[in-house]
Amino acid sequence: MNPPDKRDRILDAATKVFAKRGFFSAQVADVAKRAGVAAGTVYLYFKSKDDLLLSLFDRTMRDAIAEGRAALQSLNHAATPVERLRHIAHVHLARLGRDRQLAVVFQIELRQSTKFMARLSTSSLRDYLGLLRDVIVDGQRDGQFRSDINPTLAAKVIFGALDEMATNWILSEREYQLEDDAEPVMNLLLGGLEAKGNQP
Repeated sequence: MNPPDKRDRILDAATKVFAKRGFFSAQVADVAKRAGVAAGTVYLYFKSKDDLLLSLFDRTMRDAIAEGRAALQSLNHAATPVERLRHIAHVHLARLGRDRQLAVVFQIELRQSTKFMARLSTSSLRDYLGLLRDVIVDGQRDGQFRSDINPTLAAKVIFGALDEMATNWILSEREYQLEDDAEPVMNLLLGGLEAKGNQP
């Protein structure tokens, strides 16, 4: 396996530093020291500390999209939309569950500024939601999902539920595997709260 290039090495260092010290308390010099480079080298790749955090988000989302697409391609062609959504949910939580420091930065540090939150809604998150939306549209076309539900809204609800499980995992004092939340969350979202006997 090839060692990460200098830019990725700096981003990896930033993940560890931001997770440990918090984004606002951390300094670019801390990141440089952790990456084993001069502070000036960081500025060859990133404009500022803010740019470091945003670049971390963009890289994480690019990786998540690539992993999500690969996960869907790994399923056989007979996989139903329900099976595909469950698979994406498992991959989503397993990915964050593998790297607690990345999860802390992604779930906590990024959310502490309206500027960063605005970036969340206008960046590659849109592409990730598109993965979910496409599966939902397929399910509606096949008659497996209700046709009266906006697929974009449904995609946001699924992402939001998984996102909350990841945040809860970080903040919880209990030790458990984050991926274990995938099935109960998807059971709830796909089945709904209302008891079958009460459904019209």
